[in-house]
Amino acid sequence: MRRLKLCFALIAAGLVAAPVQAQDLELDLEEMAQSVEAWAAENLDEDALRVLREADREQVNRFFTELQKQLHGEYVLDLAGLKEAARAVLPLLERYEETAPYAAWLKPRLDYLEVADQLVLKLPPPRVEPGQPAPPRTNPPPALQQEIWVRKLAREPWPAPAKSYVPQLKPIFKQAGVPPELVWIAEVESSFDARARSPAGAAGMFQLMPATARQYGLRTTWPLDQRVKPELCAKAAAQHLAYLHRQFKDWRLALAAYNAGEGTVRNALKRQRAGSFAAIAPRLPAETQMYVPRVEAVLLR
Repeated sequence: MRRLKLCFALIAAGLVAAPVQAQDLELDLEEMAQSVEAWAAENLDEDALRVLREADREQVNRFFTELQKQLHGEYVLDLAGLKEAARAVLPLLERYEETAPYAAWLKPRLDYLEVADQLVLKLPPPRVEPGQPAPPRTNPPPALQQEIWVRKLAREPWPAPAKSYVPQLKPIFKQAGVPPELVWIAEVESSFDARARSPAGAAGMFQLMPATARQYGLRTTWPLDQRVKPELCAKAAAQHLAYLHRQFKDWRLALAAYNAGEGTVRNALKRQRAGSFAAIAPRLPAETQMYVPRVEAVLLR
């Protein structure tokens, strides 16, 4: 009953939709055409990956580069093709302490690939008539994505660390003027694992990019990276969410901007002459298209 009341309260506040119905990393889809080699050289930590055998290291490099390309690409369904590769790479990363932060980042993102696979079954490719050009590709609407996320999460337990972290961190969000239930974005970002580090440089339970973290007073250089401190990371994340909500006056847009960057969302709104997440979702990076429905489904669980 308590969870049901919470869902109704969030719906009334405009934070989540009824069930059926990143920050400073500016993602411009036109810029994502950089080569595989250039992206890997710029973003992947070779010192951490050096513990892997050469063949495994090459496999991880190729996978991370392709995953980043598809997460930042236009089409959600393209993520489905990486599901098996992700399952093969994850045990390699979990094997060593040096690569465990990458594993902690990848693990919750397996869900994106699995849901994309389910969406492929829901949205088979359109029929192409003989002699006619293939119809344009489309993305699944946010409402359908949320429906699948809700069903998936209903079968899964909460991340084990959530039991202690959620009551500990909720007051931090409340103090920042953010709905305390949004502490659950840590499940989406890292499964409440403070070690998580993305290939693009985000770190901590709430996956803050270095520039965003420094904006809220955190140190981001090793060995004093404060993003791995749950309370400090939560405080910066809550302050950033509060800022984004002041900018967009809409929680879905604020969440989209938290994931994709403020500029990415603002530019999409301008290009589409729109004012809602649903209106711009097909023009956002694939990860962001899935991120907002996923957060909403977590809150509805």
